[in-house]
Amino acid sequence: MKKSVENLATSKITGGRRYPLRTRRKYEIDRYSVEAISGPHVTVTRKVRGKNSKTSLKTTDFVNLSIPDGKVKRVKIIKVVKNHASSDYERRGVISKGAILETEDGQCRVVSRPGQDGAVNAILIK
Repeated sequence: MKKSVENLATSKITGGRRYPLRTRRKYEIDRYSVEAISGPHVTVTRKVRGKNSKTSLKTTDFVNLSIPDGKVKRVKIIKVVKNHASSDYERRGVISKGAILETEDGQCRVVSRPGQDGAVNAILIK
């Protein structure tokens, strides 16, 4: 999939081919995003820039729910109710930041980024 964010070899105004002065850098290569959905807990670890690694969440059954009295408990996800990021995400049940989830304790809003953090953290909606 080695595509890039920028096009290094665009065409000339006359229609001729323009040859790039350099090749693509490693940091310019694009990759598919990891979209978290409901299911048994699976994480993906990938290498990122600077010899670092990033853990993404592929599927999960549980959410770390923050309750107003200051406690955090692990609650089972029933379904994704709403996702303002995309109607396609809402239909497929993708969990992203800002998504509204139905849990055993009621509805909650996701405040973490599961594709970047590797965890689903949420706050209870009254």
